[in-house]
Amino acid sequence: MILTLSPLILALWLANLSQRKRVEGEVQTERLLKLLAYGILALVYGGLILFGLLLHGMALLGGGQPDFVEMLAELGVTPGALSRMALAMWLPSLLGLFMLTRPARRLAARISNIDPAHPVHAVALSMAALILINLLFTLGVGIDNLANILETAAEPGVGAVSVSAVWAQNIAFLLMSFIGVGLLAHRTFRGALNRLGIVRPTWQQAALGAGFGILLAPLILLLEALASHFSLGASAEVEKLTEILIGPLTTSFGGVLTLGLAAALGEESVFRGALQPRFGLVLTALLFALLHSQYGLSFSTFAVFGVGLVLGLLRMRANTTTAMLMHALYNILLGAIGYFGWLQNL
Repeated sequence: MILTLSPLILALWLANLSQRKRVEGEVQTERLLKLLAYGILALVYGGLILFGLLLHGMALLGGGQPDFVEMLAELGVTPGALSRMALAMWLPSLLGLFMLTRPARRLAARISNIDPAHPVHAVALSMAALILINLLFTLGVGIDNLANILETAAEPGVGAVSVSAVWAQNIAFLLMSFIGVGLLAHRTFRGALNRLGIVRPTWQQAALGAGFGILLAPLILLLEALASHFSLGASAEVEKLTEILIGPLTTSFGGVLTLGLAAALGEESVFRGALQPRFGLVLTALLFALLHSQYGLSFSTFAVFGVGLVLGLLRMRANTTTAMLMHALYNILLGAIGYFGWLQNL
């Protein structure tokens, strides 16, 4: 996972070096580093655009060919789904490129705390489009199709996502957050911790985070039950995909702890620690919700958005560590419900 995210981490590091040279008045070096950072993202988005257009062409030209349609069917994909997947790749990529321009950043500055001239803010804004690509691609494949594909590929009793994969992803997020706020460029490790809000909480703050985590888990379950009662809850496809992805993790104590500790460490460092002070409460919570693409656009997505708002408020009123405590206990409690089967007879 770290290797997968390495181009993005490199872009953030170069952008931070550019900002350092900007402050030091080294204009030429600043511009070179900024161009390198932007160039990495341009290559990423350029590749996605080309591949997306290629898929679009295949869908248009091969949609009427029985052999092509049959080949797609074996993969669980229709020509229409292929077109949606293609669109999900190239259209948001254009948005990501647009966010690298000064006019786009001036617009974004009206609804956030970013500095339009800050190269790190430009890179972070542009990278937000990757979350949209991930969500739209998932919707393009189709929640039900994706669930069937993963179910076929997974070994019996083994989830599509392993404990080690969850930790690897969130350690990569943690590294990205530290590099993103300037570690190895213009901040010390302690300075990066302070910028991220990862500090020792007071007993009152720790109790606040723990209390919200313990109270919010049953509240969200109750709201989801009410939504399902009125046919507003997650679809069967969303529930199936969620079960395939993380269900097996709830069959072991280590898996339950991983669901809580790893996500709290990685996701909170990125969203509440690095992004929220610049993107603001609402936009950060929205991106946090959209990152959970396995829910598609369902009630669960809105529930995650609500949880993100509470986590963000804890970050504002206390610190990121307090939000981490809430996130960890919230996830662990939900995982423990599956582990102990507390709701099986309800």
